[in-house]
Amino acid sequence: MELPQGTISDVLRRLRRVEGQVRGLQQMLTEGRDCRDVVTQMSAANKALEQAGFVLVAAGLTWCLEDPERSAAEGYHVSDVQKMFTKLA
Repeated sequence: MELPQGTISDVLRRLRRVEGQVRGLQQMLTEGRDCRDVVTQMSAANKALEQAGFVLVAAGLTWCLEDPERSAAEGYHVSDVQKMFTKLA
C-alpha cells in the first residue's frame, strides 16, 4: 500500500505525541498522582492513538478506492481495509 508522505508524517507526529503522553502517564504514577487524573490522561492517550489509526486506515481506503485493481493485486481489497477500520472502531 502506498501512503502519501504527508499521511506518514502526520501519523508519525501523532505517535510521537502519544509516546509523550505515555511517558507522562508513567511519571504521574511514579509521583502518586490522583487516579482520576491518571485515568483521564490514559483516555486522552488512547483517543490520540485511535485517531492516528483512523488517519492511517482512511488513507489506505482512499488508496484502494482510487486504484482498486492495483490494491487488490497487492493484497489490499477494499473489504480488507474496511475490516482494519472496524478493528479501530
